[in-house]
Amino acid sequence: MRKLFWVGALVFVAIAVVLGRGLFLNPTFIPSPFIGKPMPGFRLPVAGQPAQYATNKTFLGHVVLLNVFASWCVSCRQEMPVLIRIQSLHVAPLIGVDYKDTKQGLQRYLRVFGNPYSMIVADKRGMAVINWGIYGVPETFVLNKKGVVAYKFVGPITWRRLKDKLLPMVRRLQAEPGPAPAPLTGS
Repeated sequence: MRKLFWVGALVFVAIAVVLGRGLFLNPTFIPSPFIGKPMPGFRLPVAGQPAQYATNKTFLGHVVLLNVFASWCVSCRQEMPVLIRIQSLHVAPLIGVDYKDTKQGLQRYLRVFGNPYSMIVADKRGMAVINWGIYGVPETFVLNKKGVVAYKFVGPITWRRLKDKLLPMVRRLQAEPGPAPAPLTGS
């Protein structure tokens, strides 16, 4: 009987430790298998210019913030003031990836909230972002000058995340060598 008590107590402590550890984890950090690897290839139409396409090679030579959003996403609306701030700071090109959206939805969204993006590409079927390991919108990738994923933010970017994590990371990546930047235009 005493042995059974100690086994039960040990099992309880083990479960409590595992569950207690979860209280201190960052729920917005979801490890990405792409960190340190090139962004998976894609070819998406540039919004408003359906004859032009952007690929993962479009951004070579630039430190890029690739923000996956949708007009129907409530959290995306919450992060818009921060994205507008990023645009005003001119820290890095902010590329929008409009996820499973309509042309009318995108236009209305930008009219209401503003357009912080240097370029917007449309992933109407959502296949490109699935290949990137997207869990939901918004999510933001930080790409270095070589097109390698340096970091992935899950959820809306807040002022604190911008100041404490994003800006220092972008400045560090901009100081690294890389290919000569080309103008950010679709092909």
